[in-house]
Amino acid sequence: MTGRSGSRTFARGPLAGALVGLAVGVLATLLVVVLLPAGSPGDRDPVESGSLVILSGPDESAGGQRQLLIDKWNQLHPDRPARIELMNGAAAAQQSDAVARAQSGNSGVDIYNLDVTWVAQFASAGYIRPLNRPDTTGFLPEPLRTGTYAGDGKQWALPFNTDAGLLYYREDLVGPYRAPLPPSSEDIAELVTGSNGLRAGYAGQFVGEGLTVNALEAIWGQGGDVVRDGRVVIESDEARRGLRRLAAALARPADGGPRVANGPDDESSAAKAFRDGTVPFMRNWPVWYASMTAGSTESPTAAAVAEHVRVQALPGHSVLGGQNLAVAADSRSPRAAQQLIEFLTSAESQTTLFADGGFAAVRGSTYVEPRVLERRPYAGTLLTAVREARPRPTTTHYATFSTAFQQVVEYARTHNGELHPDATGMLSRALRGEF
Repeated sequence: MTGRSGSRTFARGPLAGALVGLAVGVLATLLVVVLLPAGSPGDRDPVESGSLVILSGPDESAGGQRQLLIDKWNQLHPDRPARIELMNGAAAAQQSDAVARAQSGNSGVDIYNLDVTWVAQFASAGYIRPLNRPDTTGFLPEPLRTGTYAGDGKQWALPFNTDAGLLYYREDLVGPYRAPLPPSSEDIAELVTGSNGLRAGYAGQFVGEGLTVNALEAIWGQGGDVVRDGRVVIESDEARRGLRRLAAALARPADGGPRVANGPDDESSAAKAFRDGTVPFMRNWPVWYASMTAGSTESPTAAAVAEHVRVQALPGHSVLGGQNLAVAADSRSPRAAQQLIEFLTSAESQTTLFADGGFAAVRGSTYVEPRVLERRPYAGTLLTAVREARPRPTTTHYATFSTAFQQVVEYARTHNGELHPDATGMLSRALRGEF
């Protein structure tokens, strides 16, 4: 039965209830559509078309594997082609460049390739957006955690490549000694004393961020720490012992005797000293393995050296390195950007990056791929190193903290390993960005 009031018609009975329910449902749906924040990727939202820009530091992989993956993506997705925009200079300069772009609010960037130490800063400042329910199955937990921040339950980035230091050694220079390698730098120094005319046993990285990394590893190797649960804990016997041993290793004795480190301070100069036979041991990242074993004619001894190069895990924990991919907060194509990130971090892409490029993979399955084992015989050693590696202190002011820590280490280096009187204060202020 129906009744009219002017031009309006009212329905009564069961049919009326159904119609009212339908109307309410439609209205609710419309409200949900209206209230969804702009740019928030939804499960049924279409993937945007148009070009994508990745802001990244230089590609250090063998053969430029990152660009080859982008070329493959472009073939598969001609409607949303991607390109890499390079940042040059040292890591600090690259970070400043990326931050400046992000702060502009109109960065022209869709994906940032971030050093693992930058994620906290970019997430807290709102420069990147959390990923929309990414599938993290198969990722190694250690690298995956570097894409999180403050325990907020969000995955702000996916690891593109990870990193852990390895101890390289020259079998032809260490005489009868064989693996397992020495458990400490002192044993390395003793090993080469008076042999082969060597005046140094070990090359590491002792400038800039390399100093931060090597000093942390020295302190961890003695059971100490620098920051724990957000609090500076460097004033312990273990940390002091690590600094004293590092200072002794870096000393340049007047008698010209053997020393653990001599001359090489960064990755490339350490690699050259190792390849040329100046030192039989070297701490370096796995990406250098290819150039150490390629038999290059770059130096007279390179071809002969290649067959004698071996690697083991460092004595103690390595610093966990690597780079993460994150979607820029002001990207106009966030869904397409996340799709590209998932492509670049897929199992197939990781195999290419590791087997062909030498980048440490972020997926456990990659380390047992036949192509990887053939090209990277140290894969098992590296996987162990990654799983045992430790992250650098997490802070939104990491660059400031690292600078302060380097000053603390340099003080110890020039004061027989003694700790700076205000080391705790310096590092605590730096964690807050007040240094």
